[in-house]
Amino acid sequence: MEAFDDVVRTKILLYGLRRSGKTSIQQSLFNNLNPKQSFFVETTTRITKLNFDSIIPLEIWDCPGSISIEALGVPLSSFATIIFVIDIQDSYHQPIAKLIDVFVPAFQENPDVNLEVFVHKAEALSEDFRIDNFRHIQSRVADELADIPPMALTAPPSLSSGLPSPSSVSVTSREFVPYQIPLTFYLTSVHDHSLREAFSRVFQRLLAHSCLPYLEDLLNVFCANSHSSKAFLFDTQARVFVATDSSPVDTATHNLCCDYVLMLNSFGGLYKSAIASPTQHPRRTGSLPSSPSISTKTPPTYSARTSPSATAHAPLPPSTSASRSPTPTATISAAASPSHSLLSSISQSQSPQIVPKSMRTRKSSMETTSASSGGGAGNSNGIGNAGASPTPPTPPQSTSPPHGPAKVMFYPCSSTSLTPYTTLVYHNITSQLALLALIPTTVWENKRGLVEYNVVIFREGVQEICAVELDARRKRPPPPPLAPPKRKK
Repeated sequence: MEAFDDVVRTKILLYGLRRSGKTSIQQSLFNNLNPKQSFFVETTTRITKLNFDSIIPLEIWDCPGSISIEALGVPLSSFATIIFVIDIQDSYHQPIAKLIDVFVPAFQENPDVNLEVFVHKAEALSEDFRIDNFRHIQSRVADELADIPPMALTAPPSLSSGLPSPSSVSVTSREFVPYQIPLTFYLTSVHDHSLREAFSRVFQRLLAHSCLPYLEDLLNVFCANSHSSKAFLFDTQARVFVATDSSPVDTATHNLCCDYVLMLNSFGGLYKSAIASPTQHPRRTGSLPSSPSISTKTPPTYSARTSPSATAHAPLPPSTSASRSPTPTATISAAASPSHSLLSSISQSQSPQIVPKSMRTRKSSMETTSASSGGGAGNSNGIGNAGASPTPPTPPQSTSPPHGPAKVMFYPCSSTSLTPYTTLVYHNITSQLALLALIPTTVWENKRGLVEYNVVIFREGVQEICAVELDARRKRPPPPPLAPPKRKK
């Protein structure tokens, strides 16, 4: 995926009182902070902005507890989501009053803003007291909003996503009742997966008016064609799912997927060096060191791909030379990728070599020229000299395809057996996203090729959606001013 330097980022505001857990939420989600280290996080003294690149570029604002709305420096309408964090152990009077002072003006300026409430540090109370306090906070907020009289809406200048919303254009000069402000409450904690599940819901609300319906349709089609009971599209760094299929989300299944992604992230670095750093591991990648006595000028070879998707395989010995391609239709040079896979080596030994069309055309044209010249250095009449030896055609100098070496994209995959009847599969989709699906074990063992083919089609669809979303958010320079018309003399 391309860089997100010149795009419009969606802004998320973390707001709340001092020591409510705002910084620990940000660090746990986006910097993989150990929950045990959250007790030692320093108090935030100034506004900090964190850029996070996922299916959409985000900008998370972490504010001190004592800051006012005016000190933010930007209007509240510039935020697509405002998350107010309440400590479940605190007294509710001051946090709820602060929540009303922030949410009512924000909704007045931008009715399309997503207002979320995180009742944080839920692990401090038992299960019974936790649910009672959570419901008590919800009722108190509803009572406070009911006491506010109707207010007039003001048209927002623009949304942080950069994409106009139809509802935000037609709300000018209308009144609203604060009691009807849509609020969503979540019970969260950094010591379990409730925080990541809550932020997943927040993320999906951000995507509801852009690409979320298309991602859900792709997941539904994949589940129907692969006999999958549940599928998630996960952000591998934050471990939050940005989309899922239409079936209900089971908390146990979500927690299991989060733990599996964490395990793969922890051990992924052990397998990265053999592929991403071929110069440091010549024995693993099969590349030989350069030597004056060994000729390295070999004709280019091209192999056809026979596997439905690119997977991680054991490397070959140094004497074996093969090529690897990421997709079923890709054809790359063996010199373009120093790392090799066992599957591509087998396909190369069992299938004929495929020469590019441009090289076949060049070879045929040289043979025609040699035949027309009589097989040697002939005279002007086209009759060849008997004593002259034929001049061999000059081989091409470049060992790469005509348009340069193809870019090798590696999409790792993994699978684990949960029960004798269910298998959890993991397939990398982009540099930030991965597909996790529950598939029957019999289907995965007997029809793995068809499942991986469905993954390839799903990957192409998601990558196209990401490209369209990124292009819509890209900052474009203003058009040049029109030149004044020339006066006729």
